[in-house]
Amino acid sequence: MQSDPQHQPDYEWVEKPACESIHYIQHGVPSTLIRWHHHREFELHLVRSTCGKVFVGDYIGNFRPGNLVLVAPDLPHNWISDLADGETVPLRDQVIHFPAMLLSDAQALFPEMRALAPLLERAKRGLEFIHPDTLAQAAELFDAIAQARGLERLVRFLALLQLLSSTEHYRTLSSAWHQPLTDSKNLDWLNRAADYILQHYQRELPLDEVALYMQTSQTQFSKRFKRVSGHKFVDFVNMLRINRASEMLAYSGTPITEICFAVGYNNIANFNRRFLEFREMTPSEYRKSVPQRLL
Repeated sequence: MQSDPQHQPDYEWVEKPACESIHYIQHGVPSTLIRWHHHREFELHLVRSTCGKVFVGDYIGNFRPGNLVLVAPDLPHNWISDLADGETVPLRDQVIHFPAMLLSDAQALFPEMRALAPLLERAKRGLEFIHPDTLAQAAELFDAIAQARGLERLVRFLALLQLLSSTEHYRTLSSAWHQPLTDSKNLDWLNRAADYILQHYQRELPLDEVALYMQTSQTQFSKRFKRVSGHKFVDFVNMLRINRASEMLAYSGTPITEICFAVGYNNIANFNRRFLEFREMTPSEYRKSVPQRLL
């Protein structure tokens, strides 16, 4: 993928060979492809290694190996791995891009293809697939697609879509009312702001500090951040903290008090209040009710 000024530079241009109807890539970390972006194509994104934060529209969550998401055209998205400074990973993602026209045109010739329409409609908000059997089968098909060429690759791809369209185990991610700004200027601005917040949210992080870093006033920063990200600054920070706390509660035995301070809160009462606000249960209730769950 590359930026092509002759093909609407506000989009990430997906370079697809003329002899293929879908586009497959895989990459590690670091990569220039890891940024807040969008494009004209649908994207199927499978994470094979690392953990971190996933952003789809106005959704913020955690990802682990096996995270599989379908994103519709023009819905901004990004996966950011939690890695040590200087750490590299040879393979993190397997990604398939396909144009909406591919399946809409096929439906006119093959009525059976209409069964995929609900899947593609739901993808407008981003879909995460969560059943272990579905994820295992999808991973096998991704590997088969990576190895295949020509008609065989297309057949494997259709098998993957059939698998995903037949499962009831998924969840939508972005809110229905979110209307993202997708011009390159705003996306680049949000990338810079989000990168700084992600580096520092596990400590006290006042608005004036981030506004100063972004070289703007607090008022201007707040308005623009809400317009571009879909979140108030304080809500964005709290979601990052609660998502990180949820991961620690589900996957570790770390005491709740230690988790509270580790994710950036300076008192347990505030942590409990925020956790209840976002999860509708206390941290202890969450740990008891969802052991080893996929967040």
